[in-house]
Amino acid sequence: MKPFRVRLTATMLLLIGLSVLAAAMIMGYLYKESHIDALEENMAREIKLLENTFHFQPASEPDSRTVDAYYSSKAREIAAQIDSRVTFILKNGDVIGDSESDQSHMDNHADREEIRSAAAEGIGRSIRHSATLGTNMLYVALPVHVEGFDGYVRLSMSLDAVQAGVERGWLAMFVGLLLLFVIASLISYRIARGMTLPLEHITKVANRISKLDYDARVEFQRSDEVGQLGHAINGMADSLQGQMKTIRENEDLLESVMANMTGGILMIDAQECIGLVNRETERMLSISSQRVTGKPYHELKRHYELTKRVEESIRSREHIHEEVKVYQPEERLLRLDGVPMFESDGRYRGMLFLLQDVTAIRRLESMRSEFVANVSHELKTPIAAVKGFAETLLGGGVDDKETERSFLKIIYDESDRLNRLIGDILELSKIESKRAPLDCSPVHLSSFFEMLCETLEKVAEKKQISLEMMVPDELFIEGDEDKLRQIFINLLSNGISYTQEGGRVRVQAYTLQRENEEEKIVFAVSDTGIGIPKKDLPRIFERFYRVDKGRSRNSGGTGLGLSIVKHLVELHHGTLSVESELGIGTTFTIELPVIQEQEY
Repeated sequence: MKPFRVRLTATMLLLIGLSVLAAAMIMGYLYKESHIDALEENMAREIKLLENTFHFQPASEPDSRTVDAYYSSKAREIAAQIDSRVTFILKNGDVIGDSESDQSHMDNHADREEIRSAAAEGIGRSIRHSATLGTNMLYVALPVHVEGFDGYVRLSMSLDAVQAGVERGWLAMFVGLLLLFVIASLISYRIARGMTLPLEHITKVANRISKLDYDARVEFQRSDEVGQLGHAINGMADSLQGQMKTIRENEDLLESVMANMTGGILMIDAQECIGLVNRETERMLSISSQRVTGKPYHELKRHYELTKRVEESIRSREHIHEEVKVYQPEERLLRLDGVPMFESDGRYRGMLFLLQDVTAIRRLESMRSEFVANVSHELKTPIAAVKGFAETLLGGGVDDKETERSFLKIIYDESDRLNRLIGDILELSKIESKRAPLDCSPVHLSSFFEMLCETLEKVAEKKQISLEMMVPDELFIEGDEDKLRQIFINLLSNGISYTQEGGRVRVQAYTLQRENEEEKIVFAVSDTGIGIPKKDLPRIFERFYRVDKGRSRNSGGTGLGLSIVKHLVELHHGTLSVESELGIGTTFTIELPVIQEQEY
C-alpha cells in the first residue's frame, strides 16, 4: 500500500507543479503584456503632452538643414527628460529629427507598422528589432497636426528595461509560487496520507480476512466514503464469521455424527473415487481414511466380494441390499446397502453405501435357533421317557412289583430332571433379561464355603472325593449371597461330577491388588477330573453345549449350569476363565471386586 501512497503523492505533486508552472507562465505573459501596455499608454500620454506643449517649428522652411537640426536637438533634449527615444516624422515618412541617430541616414518610415497604424487608427504600436540600435524596441506613434507640423511623433523604448522588470517579476513570482508549491505539497501529502492510511488499514484487514482471520476488523470511525467502505468491510467480516461459525458447527456436528455412527459410511463420487469413509468403516475394513480418500474404490480390492458388489452397484446406479463377507483377519458378515445420489437437476453425484456388521446378529440368530432346538430336544427326551413308562404302567403290562417300582423311579427321575431343566431355563432367562438385580450384603467367605461343603459333602462322599477349602478367615466380600451360592454350587457340583472316585475338588480364595485397579478377590475352583479338550474350552459357557453329551446326561446336568455361572459372575462385575488338561483336571478362576459399585 505504501507504493500507492507514494504514487498518489507524486501524482498530486506533479499536478500541482504543472498547475503552478502553467500559472507562472500565464502570469508572466500577462505581467509582460500588462507592463508593455502600461508603457504604451504612458508613451501615448507623453506624445499628447508634447503635442500640447512643444513648440513645433514649421517643417516647410526653405532651409531643411535648419529644421532637421532643430528637431534633432529637441528630440535629444526630450529623450533625456523622458528616457525614451524620440523621433519626429513627417506625414510623407521622412524623418526630420531623432534622438539616437542622424536623420539624414534614416530610411523613410511611411511603411513602418506603427506609422501605418497611427494613420489608420490614431495610434500605432509595434515591437521589433531595431537595426540602428541593435535591440528589441517598443514603438508608439501618434499623428500630430499642429500649425507648422503635420506628421507623427514617435517614442520608442528598449525592451531590455521591460525584460528586466519582467525578470524581477518572474523572481518575485517564482519565490511566491515556490512557497505556494511547498505549502500545496505539504497539504497534498497530508491529504494523500489521510486517504491512504485508512485504505492501507482496510487492505490489511481484507488480507487478514482472506487468510481466514475472521476476527479482523476496521477500527477507525469516519463518516465519508472511506468510513462507509470500512463499515462495509466490518459488516462483510461479521457475516463471514457468522457463516463460518455455522459451517464449522455443522461440520463438527456432521463429523461427530459420522464418527459415532454404529454403521459404516462409504461414499464413491461420480469419478468412482472414494469420497468419504467414517471411523466405523475404517474399523470394519481395516483401512485408513487418509490413505484411501480421493483414491479409486479399487483400493478396497483385497475385499474382493465387497469390491465386486460396489462395482456392480456403480455400473447399474441402482439400490443394492446385499450381505458380503470380509476377513479382518477373522470372517465378518457385512450388510451392504447402496443408494445412488442425484442432484435436484438430475446430475449423478455418486453412490452412498451403508455398512452394518451383522456378524453378531447372525451368530445370535444361530445361537437362538440352536437354543430352541436344544430346548426342544432336552424337553422331548424326559417327556418321552415319562410318557412311555406311564403308558406301559397304565396298560397293565407290568405285573412285577419290582419292575413297576423301577418304572416309577425312572418316571420320577425324568420328571425331576425336567423340573430342573425348566428351572434353569427360567433362571437363565431372568438373568439375561436383567430381571435378577443384585441384593448385596457383606459375605464372610470362610463361613460361606463351610456351608457349601456341608451341602455337597454327602454327594462327594459317595464317590470318595475330598473337598478342600483354602479360604482365609479374614476375607469378606460384598455380593448377592444367593447368587454367589449358585455360582459355586454349579462349579463344585461339576467338579464332583466329572472327577473319578478318590479324586479331589478344591476351592482357594486370596486377594489381588493390581496397579491403578480396585482390590479384588480371586477364587480358584479346581478338580482332578477328566479335563476338557482345548478345542471345546471357548464354547463351554454356551447354553446346552456339552463336551460329551452321553456323560453329561448320565451326570444329570442340564447343559445350562456354566452359562448361568458366566452371567452371574458378569452381574457381579467380575471375570471368569478356565484352564484344563485332559486326564489331569480343570480349574475355573473367578475375579470379583471386594466392593460392588452401586447402580442407580
